[in-house]
Amino acid sequence: MQYQPLSDVRETLNVQWYRSKMPPERFRELSKRSNRQGWIQAGGHFGLFSLTGAAVYLTWAQGYWIAFLAALFVHGTIATFFRGTATHELGHGTVFDTKWLNKFFLFLFSLISWWNPFDYAASHTYHHRYTLHPEGDRENLLPLHPNVGGTFLLQLFTVNLLTQPGRTFGKGGLLSTIWVTMLDAVGKVGSTEIPANEWLRALHEDQPDQHSRSMWWSRAQLAFHGAVLIVAIVTGLWVLPLIITIPSYVGNWLSYFVALPQHCGLMENTSDFRKSTRSIRLPRVVEFLYWHMNWHTEHHMYAGIPCYNLPALAAEIKDDMPEPRNLRQAWREMLDTWERQKSEPGYVFDIPLPVTAKTERRRKAKVEEASIGDLAPEGLA
Repeated sequence: MQYQPLSDVRETLNVQWYRSKMPPERFRELSKRSNRQGWIQAGGHFGLFSLTGAAVYLTWAQGYWIAFLAALFVHGTIATFFRGTATHELGHGTVFDTKWLNKFFLFLFSLISWWNPFDYAASHTYHHRYTLHPEGDRENLLPLHPNVGGTFLLQLFTVNLLTQPGRTFGKGGLLSTIWVTMLDAVGKVGSTEIPANEWLRALHEDQPDQHSRSMWWSRAQLAFHGAVLIVAIVTGLWVLPLIITIPSYVGNWLSYFVALPQHCGLMENTSDFRKSTRSIRLPRVVEFLYWHMNWHTEHHMYAGIPCYNLPALAAEIKDDMPEPRNLRQAWREMLDTWERQKSEPGYVFDIPLPVTAKTERRRKAKVEEASIGDLAPEGLA
């Protein structure tokens, strides 16, 4: 499908979003950023990564191979939430009150997980402004396949080597990620027959300054992980790449299962986030690893509110929101929707609203309510 240039989209597409209302003083309270909460979230996540990384090293050094594999699996399960989860919220710049701490952890987590924060800043700005309006947001291009095939699941529970880019923003598995990073380092994009590549090409054409930063970042990533590999070869510590370079592609199972429900199977071209976005309930430890993005509808309504305040936001506006699913219910919805879409391509799951929900947009959102934090690059600010 041919899309109009994103510069034209910004002129012609103006989505008037519905947002659940709350008292202004409560909105301001929930919008406050906290260095203490930021350290708990970002520092705690990196602390877990360091502990499991130490466990990988110690079991390797002692030759406890079964324990080594178990430690590597847990290390990867934690590290996989760096890629696209920790980097997502840090990209919004709402985790810490101190701006440089947001940037420090954003670049640290992005470097380890092969994430490109510059391409993502452009992509995710469009995603929030035009959520699931394909002319302006192809970060998730529907329909999405809730894949539970055997080969795919095997990679999720071991090492994701062979997954290819598809209909969501991302570079695929480890081998594809390295290749896509090498291409980006020289200013190239793979075949635009692949939706993820078509979206990257559109973003690069729209934001050339951001593309230039993306190229330099890709070069830095290749240099960093290349240096890790050289140190491993010279010292004989071949465990180092397993701790630093590839863990975001080990044990991807949990991040996949909790992240796919965000938009899968839902409605395009609507001005109501409650119809295009799905919130789910998760155990607290998983919600922590997922940076509270299970409250995803609430996040889209008020993207400037820090992730650690999203549970309180959900409680504040719950009478106007759909009942959040648990993970099993969300996946049942997605799988049933996908089966029906095979014979009815235009079918989507219409999330039911409670009888107390409002649907009429009462006033234009204030600037601070429509804020997406510090996400937008200069060209889109």
